[in-house]
Amino acid sequence: MKREILINAGPRETRVAILEDDRLVEVLHDRPDIRRTVGNIYLGKVEAVLPGMQAAFVDIGTGKSAFLHASDLIEPDDDDEDDNGNGRQSRSNRRIPNIQDHLKRGESLLVQVTKEPISTKGPRVTRQISLAGRFLVYMPYASKVGVSRKIDSREERARLRKMMKQLLPADSGGIIVRTVAEDLTEEKVKRELKSLFEMWKKIKRKAHFVRLKVPALVQREASLTSGIVRDLFSDKVDRAIVDSKPLFGEIRKYLREVDPDLMKRVTLY
Repeated sequence: MKREILINAGPRETRVAILEDDRLVEVLHDRPDIRRTVGNIYLGKVEAVLPGMQAAFVDIGTGKSAFLHASDLIEPDDDDEDDNGNGRQSRSNRRIPNIQDHLKRGESLLVQVTKEPISTKGPRVTRQISLAGRFLVYMPYASKVGVSRKIDSREERARLRKMMKQLLPADSGGIIVRTVAEDLTEEKVKRELKSLFEMWKKIKRKAHFVRLKVPALVQREASLTSGIVRDLFSDKVDRAIVDSKPLFGEIRKYLREVDPDLMKRVTLY
């Protein structure tokens, strides 16, 4: 099947079209004045701890207090994951800690947005930070290696899990291998691990050593276009066509770091 990604970038809106065999299958829009917050990492301040709800409200500086449930203080136990690091085990089957034993009013903590605010409700956040790369999701506060259950082959999942356990330094966190990582090589794993570790170092440095006025945005999630290139542009895509020189340069720079073989598939229109 022939697959193409077309990116039309303007000052007010960027439009992305995904084609399969010259048929349009999806169109996405990205506007700078309407930014999603899911994936953003904030240094927030605990406003209230509610033991009866097993929850806390955290000020992250977005207007509405963010909701943090006690179940989002711990990691999933299952080794088979989806591409975002969500385990198969249901939240109701896990041991949930008493939130008042872990959080105190007024303390600062790093949180990541998992759900956008809706109506009068603020965003939902988690303490389990996850950093998505092209092939891997790095979870610095976790301790396991998981593999996307969307990879059908048991042999391939076992190979990837074994390779990751060998390459992941001890006590460095957890890793989820994404669906696109099927047939992944050691060279690409090492390259991406280095990139994700560097990203986490920058986040920690900014959160703990730079005098930020809490609450503060510490790390913004990739834009729609960058996320599409990261998540969808693989060797299964024949080409990506971009009509913006700056964006073309950004995409090539990113691919040079994560998958240089794909650079020749990006064309400036």
